[in-house]
Formats: sequence, structure tokens, C-alpha cells
Amino acid sequence: MEVPGLVLSLPRKLQSSPIILHFLEAIPTVDTAKSLGLTPEEFERIIQILGRQPNFTELSIFSVMWSEHCSYKNSILQLKTLPRKGKRLLVEAGEENAGLVDIGGGLGCVFKIESHNHPSAIEPYQGAATGVGGIHRDIFTMGARPIAALNSLRFGIPKDARMKRLITGVVKGIGDYGNCFGVPTVGGEVYFYPCYNHDILVNAMSAGIVKAGETVSATAGGPGNPVFIVGSATGKDGIHGATFASADLSADSHEDLPAVQVGDPFQEKLLLEASLEAIQTGALVGMQDMGAAGITCSTSEMSAKAGCGMRIDLSKTPTRQSNMKDWEILLSESQERMLIVCKPGREQELLAVFEKWDLPCAEIGVTTDTGRLEFFYHGEKVADVPAHDLVLGGGAPVYVREQKRPEYLNEIEKFDLNTIKQPADYLAAAKKLWSSPNIASKNWITQQYDSMVRTGTMTTNKPSDAAVVYIKGTEKAITLTTDCNSAYVHADPYKGAMIAVAEAARNITCSGGMPVAITNCLNFGNPYNPEVYFQFAEAIRGMGDACRKFETPVTGGNVSFYNQYKHDGKDIPVFPTPTIGMLGILDDYNQMMTLDFKQAGDLIYLLGVQRDDLGCSEYLRLVQEVEWSNCPHFDLEEEYALQQTAQKVIAAGLVQSAHDVSEGGVLVALLESGMPRGLGFTLQTDAAIRKDAYLFGEAQSRIIVSVQSEQQAAFERFLQAANTPFSQIGTVAGAEVLIDGENWGNVESWKHTYNTVLNEIMQ
Repeated sequence: MEVPGLVLSLPRKLQSSPIILHFLEAIPTVDTAKSLGLTPEEFERIIQILGRQPNFTELSIFSVMWSEHCSYKNSILQLKTLPRKGKRLLVEAGEENAGLVDIGGGLGCVFKIESHNHPSAIEPYQGAATGVGGIHRDIFTMGARPIAALNSLRFGIPKDARMKRLITGVVKGIGDYGNCFGVPTVGGEVYFYPCYNHDILVNAMSAGIVKAGETVSATAGGPGNPVFIVGSATGKDGIHGATFASADLSADSHEDLPAVQVGDPFQEKLLLEASLEAIQTGALVGMQDMGAAGITCSTSEMSAKAGCGMRIDLSKTPTRQSNMKDWEILLSESQERMLIVCKPGREQELLAVFEKWDLPCAEIGVTTDTGRLEFFYHGEKVADVPAHDLVLGGGAPVYVREQKRPEYLNEIEKFDLNTIKQPADYLAAAKKLWSSPNIASKNWITQQYDSMVRTGTMTTNKPSDAAVVYIKGTEKAITLTTDCNSAYVHADPYKGAMIAVAEAARNITCSGGMPVAITNCLNFGNPYNPEVYFQFAEAIRGMGDACRKFETPVTGGNVSFYNQYKHDGKDIPVFPTPTIGMLGILDDYNQMMTLDFKQAGDLIYLLGVQRDDLGCSEYLRLVQEVEWSNCPHFDLEEEYALQQTAQKVIAAGLVQSAHDVSEGGVLVALLESGMPRGLGFTLQTDAAIRKDAYLFGEAQSRIIVSVQSEQQAAFERFLQAANTPFSQIGTVAGAEVLIDGENWGNVESWKHTYNTVLNEIMQ
């Protein structure tokens, strides 16, 4: 037995662990299990399932499949409370690799979001790149061609070399992979908060289009079907990646580089075309991406879904390194690979397609009626485990963790707006807020992404609250957005999660679309921390309530726990960040609405109610330097009613632009609407409301629209009939910004600052 090969393929911190000794003894113990991330109770459960002691390979299989990353063991009971059915859903959440929504005309949209947080914190370029590659594979595995990518990124304060390196690497990884693969990056969001100084968040989303009847399921079918591995050869990268993603990052986590995969976008492009062509042959029974846990996960999930088993010969797997161990092949997370189950007798058709695209395609096994996964290596059976007991919904353990209301919420409850002094110089306060990297343009990032490839992106030169991508050959378009203000969720996990859903829906609405479904990426700290689990459970509750109200069921997604680290003996989790990826539909892309003011003389209206509210605002944090404050105003019924009216008034053609009020408040929204065409505006604040709350407050359920003067009467009658609160707050002007009659300068000077803040920071 070659010990050096075993040692070098493990993460470095495991190389001196009891694993090595117990592997040599061939009798794994509870210490081996603990080193692999399993608990003593889980180790005993494995022994009961097998009816014997597991060998090292079998224990490794259970360790990755029962990791939080694969099994959702600490989250599944909470996730099941979310709405997972809807009239447009073609599959329920969890049934396939991604959500599938009927968008009409015989077409479906497949979409999903997932995290690649830990790998990106260790090796930002490959971590982010393989996150993009993996989410695209989830889409085309189901038979859909990816047409759009989005992302949601969280970084620490970009003032030190480490954080700048992480930002640079992540952005370049996303850009390089997506640009080479040929799918436009059409939208996303970026935030910078101190809580992400150690653990950054990298969430990647993809959406694709498929014709009715051309989808493929991740199932193995019945017994007797040949099993193929296709795509890149298998290497030692990514081994125990799922386990790595299911633990806290520590000071020596950089030594876990073997757990970070290496991506090849050009190989993925070949795999995309070959996979879609293979589907067209009709020779496939099922197909699944090899993501977390590699061959282990794809064989177990496809088998469990079909109620069958598989007999796999690992020695037939194409490898790019010699003398790989059986468990290394099983656990490798090498990228750009698929597991395909073929119809008997049609193997040559499948082989011919992948030979055409110059991709390895090897028959490695067959489905059986045993319900067990039997893995062989050079004629020896190295593992024999029941497929059903490995997977979510089968025998994988399920836990409900202890909850405790976080102590910091007591500090938030003490916040009193009356103690906040209004600024002596409002223009200076506005300029300081405008220079926040959370407010300013992210063009330093977005310019590195190709948003125009495939020529379907309608929002490249037409700014809108959500990305709009038209479906070629039709009049339809899909609208896409990612949203979550984690500061709101931190201040009130229940309300903050509702706001994340509502803002996503509001962005879709302001773009002219109809919200239809969401995917989510739930980024939290350690679930064994009762305060973190409270945040998680409350956020799920809020998300569920909002999704039910907006009739936007959850199609699937990802849970990422363990985003925290220790400092001075204390666990420091990131802000709870339940990122919402939302899909909307435009039946006629000509009905798309943009956010930019169109011409001087148009009237500016605010839909919704202005309030004395500064809770959790960027202004309060940056200008007033207030750390603890309450979540901004939000009422679900009020929000829903506002969006219903906004959808109708946009469809009626009564507005020239629409832009939701979010970070930075009304002033930021107005400036963002004026910059695209160099148009200024006048704004008259309301003396009944604090001026800083009027300008900078982030109370929800507000939308700014511009209206031609000749449509003013019709517009106001429409809103009055709908019983929707509104107020005329200003007028689109030439090039100057006038606040309460005071000249705040030319809009072009504001635009210059907006476009250079992040560029200067990242120099």
C-alpha cells in the first residue's frame, strides 16, 4: 500500500491525523470518522446500516454524503416549510438539479443559485470560476442551454492587501470562466461589510431555456442500463471538498487547497454542446452533473431516485494522474464531468457524440436491482453501500438544532431615532454617502464580465432594476435578479428575509416583468451555534411568508453554513445572508421598463409612503457611524399592494421610468435615474418628515416613477382608483440637481464620483 500517495492527496491538516494509521490498519474507528467530519453517533449509525464495520472507502462515502453540503442534515426540516409548489412549476424543489418553470410557448426556464464560499476564500480565482462552471452544469444537465449568469458577492472592507487579492481573484475567476464559456453575466449585487473580512461569500446563478419534452431527469431508470462517465478526466483536485465546505474556516484552512477544484471553461463548452446533442439522440435515460462528492454523489442520488443500484468499476474511469486510489476516484470533485445512464443497445450513439466533440466517454458500470452501490477497483470490491441510506430524504441523518435569540438584538431594540442629530451640511452628508462602495458603481467589477455575448441581453445599454434577457425566436423575455441586504436580516432575520424576497419582486416589477419563482442561497454561520440557528429559522419563516404572498415558490437552491471564524476565542459569523435569485417573465419584451429619466419636464412621483425611518440605512452606518439600528419599515401587505399597482400602471404605459427605492434612499434613486441621460432634477422634501430620513432613509415599499406632463391626469386617476398612496416630489430638469431650491451641482459631477469610487479603492 503506497502511503505517500494517500498522504499527499489529503488536505494537509489531515495528513498527520489518525486517518493514516487507521487506513493502514484497515479498521476505521470513531477517531477516523471524526477526522472526516462525522460524529460518533453517525459512525454508530453507519455500522448499524451496514451491519458491520465500514472500511475506509465506505466511511469516506458516508462522510461526504452526510456532510451538510450534500445532506442538508441541519437545514432540511426548515427548508420543507417553504412553498415548493406553483402553477408554473414543472418540477418541485429538490426533484431535479435545478428549478424548472413554464414560461409559455412550449418553453421552460431552468434556473438555480449556489454558493462557492469556502473555496473562494482559500483560492479566489479557481473557487469562483468553478462555482460558475458548476452552476451552469446544473442547468444544461437538465437539457437547457444557459443564456444568463448572475452573482451575489460579499466582501470585507477593501482596504488591505488580502481583501483586495480576494476581490480581484473572485472577479477575474467569474469573468474568465463565464466569458470563455460564452454565457453573458447579466446582473448581480456586491456588498462590502466588515463581517465578511474573513469569510467572503460567492454565490453564482444561472438560467437556461429548454423546449418542452427535451428535459432530462437525474435518474438511473431500471436495472440493466449502462452507466457512463463523460467529460474531463478525473484527478485529485477537490477531494473531500464537500466536507471542507461543511466546516468553519480557520487560520490554517489555506492548507486545504486539495479541496479546491480546478476549472476549464473551454472543456465545459465542449461538454455543453456534446450533452445537448446527446440528449437529442434519445439514447439517454438520465444525466447528472458531478459536483460535490463527484462520482459518489451522482451514483447515489441517481440510484436512490430510481430505487435501483449500480455496479461501478472505478478502474475504467479515465484519470489524469497515475496510481489513484479507489476512494480518491470516488471523492474527486474534478470539474466538467457528467454521469450518464444510457438505454441498453444505444451505447454507440452516445459514444459517437462524445467522440465527435473529442471528450472522454467511458462505460464504467451498469444499473442493478439491488438498491446498493457496489464499487470495484481492479477486480476487488472496495465498497458496498445502500444508495437510499446515503441521500437526502433517505437514510441521511436529520437534525433540529437549538435556537436562542441573539443577544445583540437587545442592543438593536435600544435604537432611538430621536437621538440622531441631523447633519449641519446636507450636501456634505450626501457626498459622503454617495462615496460608499455599497452605493457607488460596481463598474470596476462588471466591466470584467461579458454581458453581450449571445446578444440576448436587453439591459446592457438600457438600465433597469432587473436584468432582462429576450428569448430568441419569440416575443418573450425573462427578468432576473439577485437580492439580499444582509444588514436588514442581521437586524431582524424574519423581516429582513421578507424584504429580500420583496425587493427581488420589486426589481422584477419595475422592469416590467411578473415575478414567478425564486431560487435561494442561504449563507449563515455555524448551525451548532444556537443564535445562528435562530437567525436561520427566522429567515426561512420570513422567506416563506413573503414567497406565499407573492406566489413565487422556491424551486431549489443551496445552504451554506459554517461561514464564520474564531477571534479572541469567540465565533464571529457573517451577517445572515439569504440571497434571493428571482425569475420573472415578460410575455412581450417591448413592455420592458427602464429606470432612466427620459426628458426634462417630466414629473417625478413617489409611489408609496415617505416615513421618518433611518433604520439600517447606509447613511446611518457611514455618515452617522451608528452600528446598531432597527430594520427599516416593511409591511408585507403594503408591499404587495404597491407592486400590484406598479405592474398595472407600467403595463398601461402611463410611466416613462420606474426605479425602486433601496440602499441610499430617495436621493440615490433619483441620481441613478438621472445619470444615464445626464438629466438633473428638482426635489422638494416634506417638512413633516426629517430631511435626512426623507433623503437617505431606506423604508421599503417605495418606487420612483417619471411621468410625461400630458399623462399626469390619467396617471393620478389610475393611482387614486387603485387606492395607492403617491406624491409628486419633483421634476426632471436639465443638468442640475436642486434640493429644496439649493443647487447641489451638475449630475455629471455626481456621475464621475459614482463611476470612480471603486476603481480608486482597487488601485
